[in-house]
Amino acid sequence: MTSRSTSDTRPTPQPSGRGPLRKMVARGRDEAHRTASPLELFFDLCFVVALAQAGAELVHAAAEGHPGEGILNYAMIFFSIWWAWMNFTWFASAYDNDDVLYRIVTLVQIAGVLVLAAGISRAFEDHEYLAVWLGYAIMRFAIMVQWLRTAMSAEGAERTMALRYVGGVLLCQIGWLGLLFLPQPGRPWVFLVMMLVELAVPVYAEKDLATPWHPHHISERYGLFTIIVLGETIAAATAAVKSGVDQHGALRDLLPIAAGGLLIVFSAWWIYFVVPIHRHLRSKAQAFPWGYGHYVIFASAAAIGAGLEVAIEQAIGKAHISTLAASAAVTLPTALFLLAVWALHSRHSKVGIAQQLVPPTTALLVILCTFLGDRAVFAAGIVSALSVAVGVMSRARLVARGQAEAYAEAYA
Repeated sequence: MTSRSTSDTRPTPQPSGRGPLRKMVARGRDEAHRTASPLELFFDLCFVVALAQAGAELVHAAAEGHPGEGILNYAMIFFSIWWAWMNFTWFASAYDNDDVLYRIVTLVQIAGVLVLAAGISRAFEDHEYLAVWLGYAIMRFAIMVQWLRTAMSAEGAERTMALRYVGGVLLCQIGWLGLLFLPQPGRPWVFLVMMLVELAVPVYAEKDLATPWHPHHISERYGLFTIIVLGETIAAATAAVKSGVDQHGALRDLLPIAAGGLLIVFSAWWIYFVVPIHRHLRSKAQAFPWGYGHYVIFASAAAIGAGLEVAIEQAIGKAHISTLAASAAVTLPTALFLLAVWALHSRHSKVGIAQQLVPPTTALLVILCTFLGDRAVFAAGIVSALSVAVGVMSRARLVARGQAEAYAEAYA
């Protein structure tokens, strides 16, 4: 991830020239009309392939009665996907010069995530991480090339920062070899240690000088990826409903789950985009927790889709778990998503204790819906939708109050 400290007031030059190879110079933080590029959109779409594979394996593990093992594997695989995506996203916001080499290296990263996706099944079922490690290595070495190009174009503190990224990424990639050579019981500990080391690399690299990112561009990139993940959730749930109807004719049993799932996903979209967030991404103190915290948002959003598939399989008798466990597969990630979005996003727009308590209270009610049996998912959807309605009405009252106060001041 990249950022610029508030004390750094140097002008940020734009990529110069239109040749096939250009210097990797920083882009301006206040660049007008900065939006996601077609390459970035293609990048996101290809990453969803890996997310879909991880979600499918989570469904299989939960349906077979191995939720703990499935969640652990899901957390590990999801981290590798998300971290590679996030590092590219923040780097591109600062240094995307869109030359030929930049495009080729980005396409190599896409190839890496496809290799990783191909190895997800073996990682879940046989604890074989070779393909996952190889795919991750391809993505990470590609971003090392980008940082080396930046170091070659920079000088002073900026060059030091870029080289720190190169060294940190290389060190981490060596550390991940522990997943290949250590016994299975030790691999979760390797993951925990290496995850913390990976998270520390940007903090260390940018301790003296931070690189620029475009707040609006970053918020758009994260928002688009959230939309893609939620879309994948709907697609997975729809496929599960179709399979249930085609094979078992269980439309009556599946309708409450489908309706509740739609309400949950629609509410998740509404809650995430209720306020613009780019104003809160101006400094490292704001941007680092926000960027890192999206691991929970993305993982829980994708897990909602997996949970809906589990609930559907349980309803038609294909999953060997209880109704309570199937309901929890939906309600728990939903509650986690609501809490994470509140912590990172919506709390900035809440006024007063009452409004601040609405999201945590909603998350608690969603968890309590777990115990409502066959109607748990539908009830969780209703609770989520009601939370959105309460938020809309609260904002409407604030707007009306503000307009009334402005009118009174104007005619006082």
